[in-house]
Amino acid sequence: MAWLNVISLWMIPVLIGFILLYATYKKVPAYESFVEGGKEGIGMAFSIIPFLVGMLVAISIFRASGALDAAVNFVKPAFDLIGVPSEILPLAIIRPISGNAALGMTSDLISVYGPDSFVGRLAATIQGSTDTTFYVLTVYFGAVGIKRMGDALKVGLLADLVGITAAIIVVIYFFGY
Repeated sequence: MAWLNVISLWMIPVLIGFILLYATYKKVPAYESFVEGGKEGIGMAFSIIPFLVGMLVAISIFRASGALDAAVNFVKPAFDLIGVPSEILPLAIIRPISGNAALGMTSDLISVYGPDSFVGRLAATIQGSTDTTFYVLTVYFGAVGIKRMGDALKVGLLADLVGITAAIIVVIYFFGY
C-alpha cells in the first residue's frame, strides 16, 4: 500500500514534467499556450454565468413550488413495489437537475441513516452513477450557442434512469436489503 501512496504523490508532477518535455520536443511554446488557454477559460467562465444563474433560479422554483414533492409522491408507489426505500426518491429526482442539491441530499441521507446503511450506500452509489443532465445541457450547450438540444436531453435522462437502476441493482446485489 505504501507504493500506492508514492505513485499518487508523484503522478501529477511526473505528468506535468512529461507534458513540458513533450512540448519542448515538439517545439510548442508551453507557457504561452498555457496562458492562452487560461484566457479562453476566463472568457468561457463569463459566458457561462447567465446560464448558470438561470439554472439555479429554475431549481429554486422547482423545489419551492412543491413540484419536487409532487414528483416524489407520483413515483413513490413504484419504488415501494420494488422494495426501494422512498427516502432515496428526492435524490433520484433532483440528481439530473442539480449536483449541489443532490450532494446536500446525499449528505443528509448519510448523516441520518449512516454511511453503511442501505440508504447511505444507495445514495452514494446514485450520486456517483448519474450526472446533472439539465445542468450540463443548460450551461455547456448555452455556452457554445447550441439552441436546439435535439435528442441530447432524452439520451441524458435515459442515461440517468439507467444509472439509477444500475445503482439500485448493484447495491441490492452487493449489500442486500
